[in-house]
Amino acid sequence: MIHAESSGDGVGVRQRAYRRLVRSRTGLIGVLIVLSVIASAVLGPRVSHRDPNRQQVELALQPPAWLGGVGGTLGTDYVGRDILSRILYGSRVSLTIGISAVAIGGTLGSVLGMLAGVHGRWVDGLIMRVADFQLSIPFVILAIVIIGVLGPGLRTLILVLGVTSWVSYARVVRSEVLSLREREFITAARAVGASSARVIRCHIAPNIAASVIVIASLEVARMIISEAGLSFLGLGVPPSTPSWGSIIADGRNYLTTAWWIATFPGLAVVVTVLGINLCGDWLRDALDPRLHRR
Repeated sequence: MIHAESSGDGVGVRQRAYRRLVRSRTGLIGVLIVLSVIASAVLGPRVSHRDPNRQQVELALQPPAWLGGVGGTLGTDYVGRDILSRILYGSRVSLTIGISAVAIGGTLGSVLGMLAGVHGRWVDGLIMRVADFQLSIPFVILAIVIIGVLGPGLRTLILVLGVTSWVSYARVVRSEVLSLREREFITAARAVGASSARVIRCHIAPNIAASVIVIASLEVARMIISEAGLSFLGLGVPPSTPSWGSIIADGRNYLTTAWWIATFPGLAVVVTVLGINLCGDWLRDALDPRLHRR
């Protein structure tokens, strides 16, 4: 996929990435969206001073302020909780889960993929058969089993998403390593007595880093959608913790009478995932050396 045999041109790669970002309108839009979501997660309490879990029954089901409501900018839910505050605080949960799950899945998958590609034979066969077995189990069923054993919670949800996402990294990294290990610079490193650990650390890992980064950027979006889906089913974070999926679940019974409860967190998911995907496409183009020759 993406190869960069020389690790000394990091500055050049960053400069090319910056130039491509400036020239790419969609990439720039994606970066701005992601930065806006991060800013809302960090500055959420300062933007909205309302407690996301504070119940005010007298303000229940109030429409957004521009529609004449008195409960808040984006309205309130069925127990009077402020929708804007819950979305802002929910962005923290979604980003935390997405980034943490990708860190776990990316690290685990990359390590196993490199081991499978470098050592081959029974190591490769064992890891790939485990991957095939996991892919044969539907994600929701596997998540229900793990959450049922460990109990629901933020840490459990991160663990579930991280452990179930390593396969995509492992398969890509394995294929990259299989093509790299026959290259001349790998053969030369082995000829001068470099150990397998040194070959992986100094020659293989830098060359597969770009591919892993691109996959990770796109996987963050998938983790956010998965978290929203599990929270919608009641398998995510506790009810006392605002998340986009649980807010959408709260509004499913009020779609005709209080559409704003489910609509605005749904838009938050769509816009955030779109921004992350645009960033992922930009990273793929910026880090692929084949595109630099055009």
